[in-house]
Amino acid sequence: MRVLVIEDNPDISANVCDYLSAKGHLADAAVDGDTGLRLAAANDYDAIVLDVMLPGMDGIEVCSRLRHDTRKATPVMMLTVRDSLQDKLQGFNSGADDYLTKPFALQELEARLQVLARRGAAETKQGALLQIADLTLDTRTLRVQRGGRTLNLSPISLKILRLLMEQSHRVVERREISAVIWGDSPPDSDALRAHLHILRNTIDQPFSVPLLHNVRGIGYRLVDPNAL
Repeated sequence: MRVLVIEDNPDISANVCDYLSAKGHLADAAVDGDTGLRLAAANDYDAIVLDVMLPGMDGIEVCSRLRHDTRKATPVMMLTVRDSLQDKLQGFNSGADDYLTKPFALQELEARLQVLARRGAAETKQGALLQIADLTLDTRTLRVQRGGRTLNLSPISLKILRLLMEQSHRVVERREISAVIWGDSPPDSDALRAHLHILRNTIDQPFSVPLLHNVRGIGYRLVDPNAL
C-alpha cells in the first residue's frame, strides 16, 4: 500500500510514516497543503492521510480541490482534533472517505487505510464509468458529463448521483439517500429535498429528456425513460 501523509506536526508525521514503513507500506510525507495537493495530483496513492489544520491551504480545501480540480478519487482519511458532528460533516462534504480524531492508535489508522485501499481497488476493478442514457460519471476522476457537456456538481450532489446511478434498476428511498450523505445524523427533510432539487437542475434542466424521477411517497430513481 502506498500512502501519502499530509501532516504539519513532525512528530505525528514521523510516527505514522515509520509505523507504516515497518508494516511494509510505502509512505510519502508533506508538511503543508500545497505540497500535499501537488503530490496527490502527480502520483497514484492507495490512500491519503490528511490533517485538517494545515498551514496555508487547510485539509478541507486540499480535499475539495483534490476532488474537483485534479479529479482524483484517491481515498482520503482525515485527521483532526475536532470531533463535533459539524466538523465531520464538513470533512465528508469536502470529499473525505473516513475520519479519525486525535489522539489515535496507529494500529487503527493502518486498519482503516487498508479498508479504504481495498475499496478503492475494488471500484477500479469493477469499472470506473457509470452511464445512464447520455449521462456519465467517471468514479475515478469524478467527472460528470451529459451530452458531451461537463457538469459541475458539489460533493453531496456527486454522492447522490453515484448512488442513484449504481442503483438505477430500482427506486432508492429517501432515508437511504440521507444515510449515504449524513450517516446516522441526518438534518431535516428539507435539506435532502434542496440537494435533489440542485441535482435535478444540473443534470436535467438544460436537456430535453429528464432522467431523475420522484416516486411519490417512496424516493427517487435515475433512469432513461426511453429504456423502460
